[in-house]
Amino acid sequence: MVLNSFKKLLLLIFLNTLFLGFSQEKQKITIKYAGTAYTDSEIEEGAKVFLRDKSQQVHFVHKGVNMWCDKAIYYEDQDFIEAFSNVVMKQGDSINMVAKYVEYSGKSQLAFARGDVVLTEPQSVLTTEKLYFDRTRQIAYYNTKGKVVRDSSGTITSQIGRYYTNSSKYQFVKDVVLVNPDYTLNTERLDFFSENGHAYLFGPSTIVGEDSNIYTERGFYNTKTDRGHFQRNARIDYENRTVEGDSIYFDRNRNFASATNNITVTDTINRSVVKGHYAELWRDRDSIFITRRALGITVQEQDSVYIHADTLMVTGKENNRITRAFYNVRLYKSDLAGKSDSIHVNHQTGLTQMINLDRFSSNDAFATKRKPILWNMGNQMTGDTIHLISNVETEKLDSLKVFNHAFLVSKDTISESGFNQVKGKLLIGLFENNELYNVDIIKNAEMIYYMRNEQNELVGIQKSKSGSINMKIKEQAIEEVRFINQIDGELYPESKFPKSGRRLRAFDWRGEERPMSVDDLFKDDPPLVLPVIKGLKDYVPPEEFIDDSITERIENAGKNTPNKPNKAARNLPKKDKQILSPDQLKVPAGLKKKSSQ
Repeated sequence: MVLNSFKKLLLLIFLNTLFLGFSQEKQKITIKYAGTAYTDSEIEEGAKVFLRDKSQQVHFVHKGVNMWCDKAIYYEDQDFIEAFSNVVMKQGDSINMVAKYVEYSGKSQLAFARGDVVLTEPQSVLTTEKLYFDRTRQIAYYNTKGKVVRDSSGTITSQIGRYYTNSSKYQFVKDVVLVNPDYTLNTERLDFFSENGHAYLFGPSTIVGEDSNIYTERGFYNTKTDRGHFQRNARIDYENRTVEGDSIYFDRNRNFASATNNITVTDTINRSVVKGHYAELWRDRDSIFITRRALGITVQEQDSVYIHADTLMVTGKENNRITRAFYNVRLYKSDLAGKSDSIHVNHQTGLTQMINLDRFSSNDAFATKRKPILWNMGNQMTGDTIHLISNVETEKLDSLKVFNHAFLVSKDTISESGFNQVKGKLLIGLFENNELYNVDIIKNAEMIYYMRNEQNELVGIQKSKSGSINMKIKEQAIEEVRFINQIDGELYPESKFPKSGRRLRAFDWRGEERPMSVDDLFKDDPPLVLPVIKGLKDYVPPEEFIDDSITERIENAGKNTPNKPNKAARNLPKKDKQILSPDQLKVPAGLKKKSSQ
């Protein structure tokens, strides 16, 4: 029994040794079929030639790869094969390649294809003139210009390209163009995943469509859903509007875009600019919503108008555009300033409505602070609602109306504490060259006026009541006053005019609140804390196709035949000359690279 057990052990060891030797032998390229086979010493000693017959092509396999061709030359000592004419190479069920010529090393597992090369994977088709394929790392590579076609995404061309089969990822470099029926994408570096259609853009890039042009220096675009996210000097150019921001989200199907941080929206037709730190745009509705230190600028040749608020909305087509500003609105122009809870501007009619804070009681201190107020030159006007009318052609102020509790105040030209005051139910003012020259106070009019002679000497202080009052103003001073349906009125010497009576009821001088510059519009704002934009990962130059691992495999492939040229080392690609840093990436034609944000 012991002897029998020993024999069985020897037999088992022999079979295992035989199996291992057989397995190692099977690692070499195996010819599965050939119509004709012969050796040819004129080619090389030991070279074997295989030809197809009428029924089928030459067929050989190696580690899960099947290859068919009309003619093959096999160099057994280097485990290297050349395939000619109608070459088909298949790896599993996912990768299929055809070419006119292919050479393959069983030792380095590096393939080289030439002549009308077509690589097909489940989601796309790659065509090029020369293609290199590393089976160990599962990377395909070309540097002689290639084209990738994906049904839902379009066609992508580039000078240099890589395909990573394990992740279904393409990496395109230099003169990259993606052509889709709805847009054309140009960039210098594009990472594209064929399964989900995700595209990552590096360097100056454009996406030009029928309704929009996008520029970015770092971006992501989903070619399936037509949604993108762009950073680094990102902007979208519509027909008459440009959107710029640190980060922009774009949805082509909804004609929608949103932007975050350092946003500027420029309307080229209406000559207006809107700024802020969060914005939403709906192209079909021609509307903008912007918040976080929002600022609207109506650009005029002589003097632009600035509106600052918590939130701004611009809606309507160019011939019927409306601007709405909400909450703590401030207005500035060199000769005009104002504050109110909200503002409504009709750009077609030139009407600006400064609206009261209705949601609070009139006795609420907060509501009083937000009551509409307007300053022109030295005049302060307040009321429940103020309408300011401009001439849309001349871009100059035409008139204004102050509704309910109208109050006009101006400092006396000489005395430190004296104020000219007039109040009533309604105030109507007229402008000439943007200066208030005529004021009518209608119904329940009251007035306190510091009368001076031509030498600017105080004649007295007049206090009057009447149905209405008309005032002529010249050079920021009251020149003439007319009382209509006067009830009473009296002129007091300054010494006899009681100090307690020198202010009309509801008097509120707010000169210290007046914005004197664009910067003053923001002086009461809380500190601005912007969200941190993580963004896409930094640019990493593409790896070289011939890396250290391939170099080592190629060197090992030729060790057993030191007296012969190493066939695994021939037809290797040269190093890329177009692996550039982001600063070296060129700007697509027709666009200028902008400075960093």
